[in-house]
Amino acid sequence: MNQAAALKKLQATELEILRVIRDFCAEHDITWFIDGGTLLGALRHGGFIPWDDDIDIGMPREDYERFVALAKEGLPEGYSYHDSSNTPGYAAFFGNVWKDGTSFLTDESREAGCPQGIYVDVFPYDFMAADEKRRKRQVSNARLWQSASYLYHAKTINVPHKGLLGTLERGGCRVAHYLVRSLAREETIRGHFENSLLRPNETSSGACLTLGWPNMKPVPLSRLVPTSSTSFEGESFPAPGDAAFFLENTYGDWQVIPKPEDRHTHLPKYLDFGDGTSWSSEG
Repeated sequence: MNQAAALKKLQATELEILRVIRDFCAEHDITWFIDGGTLLGALRHGGFIPWDDDIDIGMPREDYERFVALAKEGLPEGYSYHDSSNTPGYAAFFGNVWKDGTSFLTDESREAGCPQGIYVDVFPYDFMAADEKRRKRQVSNARLWQSASYLYHAKTINVPHKGLLGTLERGGCRVAHYLVRSLAREETIRGHFENSLLRPNETSSGACLTLGWPNMKPVPLSRLVPTSSTSFEGESFPAPGDAAFFLENTYGDWQVIPKPEDRHTHLPKYLDFGDGTSWSSEG
């Protein structure tokens, strides 16, 4: 199997998981929507961004907590929910739904001892504080402790640069890994991260952010729900209520297709599709 065939089959498997989530959420009246590159692909390409290799969905925090509680035991046979509470080596502060019997292994997941399957990311959207200084602390604290969690679990981290700068970044990550491991425990890191969440006595701005991946501007909840509907790979899925606003808020001019050199596929080191077929970047 070549890389193009592996990407196509990976996308088909992720779409299969997305259908399961759609049906499960409809059964339990859980509000959710496709977001990130998945929403971008839906509106710009009618489905997957051709070179993209993952699916992202979001939920308001209240719906996310209900989803987690129900999905841990209630997903259909062959699919399972995962986060740090039930999966060794899981570093992210958001959840995944895996197709059981599959593998999606990266350098990071191997080092962390996380037996990751092919998955769909599930992001909770948390309210941001009305106070500007507190909002900035929410984001900076979330970014710091999510990074610390990744470094705690693995010393090989996907860095943003290549060449000498990338070599220096990778070396810095290795040093930081051992430092974090010597100074903190998983429970401590999670506790610090959770200080980012809005407290019951704090006033909300009405805007939300995925604090587990705080790399976009906050979005007013009123732009997310009630949800709308959009077509993705010829099927109907929930989308943010104002999907165009969401994309502009996240990507700027989202309708411009990147130049070929800026199109990145991030396939893992090893894929096992659970049906006797697999693919490896290592030959």
